[in-house]
Amino acid sequence: MTITYRSYLRLPELLDCQTPLSEAHDELLFIAIHQASEIWLKLCLHELSAARARIAADDLPPAFKMMARVGRVMAQLIQSWEVLATMTPADYAAMRGRLGTSSGFQSDQYRRMEFLLGNKNPAMLGSHRDEPEVHATLAADLAGPSLYDEVLRLLARRGFAMPAAHLDRDFAEPYRPEPAVEAAWAAIYADTARYWDLYELAEKLVDLDYRVQLWRFGHLKTVERVIGFKTGTGGTAGVGYLAKVLESPFFPELATMRTRL
Repeated sequence: MTITYRSYLRLPELLDCQTPLSEAHDELLFIAIHQASEIWLKLCLHELSAARARIAADDLPPAFKMMARVGRVMAQLIQSWEVLATMTPADYAAMRGRLGTSSGFQSDQYRRMEFLLGNKNPAMLGSHRDEPEVHATLAADLAGPSLYDEVLRLLARRGFAMPAAHLDRDFAEPYRPEPAVEAAWAAIYADTARYWDLYELAEKLVDLDYRVQLWRFGHLKTVERVIGFKTGTGGTAGVGYLAKVLESPFFPELATMRTRL
């Protein structure tokens, strides 16, 4: 069979997925933005999972490329809020009733990315208890080491003093900042020539955290612009919830270490 552009990308099936449930003009925009975001998130999961494996194997250069690629994807996702923000409150009100209880809070791919980056919270599995396969995938990601957990194991292999409780812990529990980890990063930044690859790894992590936080902030401001401070469609606190999420950096010691340099 001849492979064409349409067949290779399965465009007939892909473009048949945008099916508005109302007559509202902006519903197609709303669907397209969120479906495109899910495709980008799929790529992010692909790259972050591979980067974690490369770090675990002490093979950093490919991990750097993968993490940098996720940063560029985040730039695309950040820009998508600019497009969605062209929807006014009146536009959204014309279609909101068709959304039922659906919410971006229920995106399992977004939750998987949060888990991979280290923002672990067992309570987040509750939104997916009615989807056994999705729940099982999320539970596995919750219980497994995050990208940062593998980074700390790498630092230990390189001779830095890492607390045993941080290397062999219940990965399903939220990460707790540790002074010894901050001290290790400070030592790396104090002698970048000696620890160049670890220094580059640290900066890749900082850039990744920065871009994901910008994406979160863009989400907050777009929601604020379109629905104000209403409760979200899935029952979340809307802007209040999104603001609280911004208080959670993924790699805390890389932020606090900067103050002591």
